[in-house]
Amino acid sequence: MRKLSYLVMMFCALALCFSSNAWSWGRKTKIKVGINAPMTGDIPKVGEGSKYAAEMWLEDVKKAGGIEVGGKKYPVEIIVEDNESKAESAVKANTKLITQDEVMVIIGPQSSKQAVPAGDVANNYETPMISPWSTNPDTTANRPYVFRGCFLDPFQGPVVANFITEEFGFTKAAVLYDVASDYPKGLAEFFKAAWEKKHGPGSVVAYESFTTKDTDFSSQLTKIIRSGAQVLFTPQYYNEVALIVQQAKDLGWKGPIVGSDSWGSAETIELCGEACYGQFFSTHYAAAGAVGATKEFIDRYQKKYGYIPDDVAALTWDALRLAQNAIENTGKLTGNIKKDRKAVRDALAKVKDFDGITGKMTFSEEGDPQKCAVIVKISDKGEYEFYKQICP
Repeated sequence: MRKLSYLVMMFCALALCFSSNAWSWGRKTKIKVGINAPMTGDIPKVGEGSKYAAEMWLEDVKKAGGIEVGGKKYPVEIIVEDNESKAESAVKANTKLITQDEVMVIIGPQSSKQAVPAGDVANNYETPMISPWSTNPDTTANRPYVFRGCFLDPFQGPVVANFITEEFGFTKAAVLYDVASDYPKGLAEFFKAAWEKKHGPGSVVAYESFTTKDTDFSSQLTKIIRSGAQVLFTPQYYNEVALIVQQAKDLGWKGPIVGSDSWGSAETIELCGEACYGQFFSTHYAAAGAVGATKEFIDRYQKKYGYIPDDVAALTWDALRLAQNAIENTGKLTGNIKKDRKAVRDALAKVKDFDGITGKMTFSEEGDPQKCAVIVKISDKGEYEFYKQICP
């Protein structure tokens, strides 16, 4: 009789335990979102913009009572990991976010040098990852769990080559790029191929490189000036742009210097000053003249943080909203993190005509959106002015 009573008590206790766990999942489980960003290192402004956009998104989610899935609202937690602008740190950050923090989705890394290796980790662990800013094709290639919120360099390279040709009528170009970094190296190659397809072999009259952390470009720039190039294309980050542009002008360069989406940081103008006035670069959106939801985001960000958001912040905002949309469209959360991650991945793969502040997005089979590029001109007030839009 005592044994029977004991068994009954054990059964009741177990039932209560399972009931409690079920209640806990339905009411208390958090949706965790990882942010893999360069908070320190060479491009901390990129990390700052990522973090600020994430904070704004989380504010909205909290005001709504959480993310609603299948009629239930779940609280959300953001976990930020600093990748230090290093590939190995980005890999460690993704591994921690996935295996220890058990995030449902990862936003970032931003730059291709970190996003390409980190994407391999996310795909191997079958965890959806959205890189807002990485334009290198290798980020998503053969990785069904990896997506991006921006156009690709095979598109951006020809966009810049065509723009320079149509705008200036030039036939001789020079390129200066960091050979040790995936993003500038890849984009330099795509630009060169597009330029020479348009103007013939040898029309890139100087193709000069340097290595990350170099600060003296006088040797390369002297060769470029002597080459007879009419325009210089340099797809570098904001910390290098100022040095390159200022040194080029000091050495007597008179032609335009054209950049890419990596120029979009507010720090570019702060570091470069008047030397960058009048220059052009391709990017994802233009803050000046923005309307609708894009302007609302810009105004709110500027009021909160004191400066106009760059393309990184805008793309991070879109990536987070894409993640939220996918989580909501799973229909339900099972409590099994592996199953829920797959459901989010499958929902992302079905995205069509998502209305982002950087443009509409429909994902290809590779997880890449079809989007337009924007050409921005840096005004004589140091503002990024919309110049023209170029679509696929």
